[in-house]
Amino acid sequence: MVSAAEQLAKNANWGALAKATELKQRLLFVLGALLVYRLGTYIPVPGIDPHIWNEIFSQKGGGILDMFNMFSGGALQRMTIFALNIMPYISASIIMQLATSMSPQLEAMKKEGEMGRTRINQYTRYLTVILATVQAYGLAVGLESMHGTSGSAVIDPGLYFRISTVITIVGGTMFLMWLGEQITARGIGNGISLIIFAGIVAELPRAIASVLELGRQGQFSFLELLLLFSLVCGVIAFIVFMERAQRRVIVQYPKRQQGNRMMGGTSNHIPLKLNTAGVIPPIFASSLLLLPLTIVGFSGADGGDITAMIARYLAHGQPIYMTLYGALIIFFCFFYTAVVFNPEDNAEMLRKYGGFIPGIRPGKNTADYLDYILTRITTIGAFYLVFICILPEFLISKYSMPFYFGGTSLLIVVSVTLDTVAQIHSHMIAHQYEGLIKKAKLRGR
Repeated sequence: MVSAAEQLAKNANWGALAKATELKQRLLFVLGALLVYRLGTYIPVPGIDPHIWNEIFSQKGGGILDMFNMFSGGALQRMTIFALNIMPYISASIIMQLATSMSPQLEAMKKEGEMGRTRINQYTRYLTVILATVQAYGLAVGLESMHGTSGSAVIDPGLYFRISTVITIVGGTMFLMWLGEQITARGIGNGISLIIFAGIVAELPRAIASVLELGRQGQFSFLELLLLFSLVCGVIAFIVFMERAQRRVIVQYPKRQQGNRMMGGTSNHIPLKLNTAGVIPPIFASSLLLLPLTIVGFSGADGGDITAMIARYLAHGQPIYMTLYGALIIFFCFFYTAVVFNPEDNAEMLRKYGGFIPGIRPGKNTADYLDYILTRITTIGAFYLVFICILPEFLISKYSMPFYFGGTSLLIVVSVTLDTVAQIHSHMIAHQYEGLIKKAKLRGR
């Protein structure tokens, strides 16, 4: 006969197994969603001649279009329904976050809780539709003006082509936005970051093959190829080290008597990451540079036109591009860190629960101390991001390296991988603790 306690223990084990099954289902959902995304990057936009477009893209490549193509996972090069990828949504998120920090009404709405955040997300979706429509229309007009040696890239240009292209590309962008939200809610990690991550990783084998082909053609010697891959491995190791670096602020809780028991008297810490903003600053900076240059890259202007001059001065490796890119990374690093971590709110939370930093008075002094530490480590993190994202740009501009070996792409791949592994690990730890708690309750009986 099986006792009631043994039966309950078996039920608890089945519950832990069910939790593990739930984690597997989340991972399978993420893999399935990313597979759908990759299939969409091969569905072409109607009315485009693929052979002529490939010829045009190879002629215009090597600049801002290659970077846009990297973020789209090769969809732009194939001119598919996901040609704009998730970039309009990222641009809309930037605008809404800037507007929230400057508008008291939006700031109050954000503090309303889940309902306020839902309304802000809805405004972000509306703005995404507007930005995607403008970019898709500019893309359609630009395609009509492009001609290769065999003719126009558009088979039948005109109003019908523009309308169908706008509807197709905007629909693809909105589908990716919805897919990213579903991955975030039903999967593991940030869905938007995972979509960009999947696009970069899927094109990495082709990038490695192109580098080896350059070596076979004699553009690189064996020693240079060895140094290149050693540099990539060194950059990855440096990114892992810096992403895991953190400043731990000690917090103590005084002892207090509750009934006949003495509570508190423990010590804890606030982990402040060196790079609190993560991959957001490079993505935001790239999207802001890509937003106006999308029209410039697809314009058919000659060398004397102002748009061609802008494209020339903002090409990779040019001082103006490097300066703007670095300045935007630093700005968004401080801006997004301020959005994620508010020293005043954290100081108030510590005071509410009786916690204090040794040697620092609670309240405003604690908030100033946290702000002082956060400013110092964010400065180091901002220059780390600038170094990682700018250094490979010189290699790209000098040796025509693929953008998939750039600092931005490596940073996204490594950071998203670390975050996803941490999310999976936290799920597994939570399930193990839940099982241990149930077993402890059963033994207590």
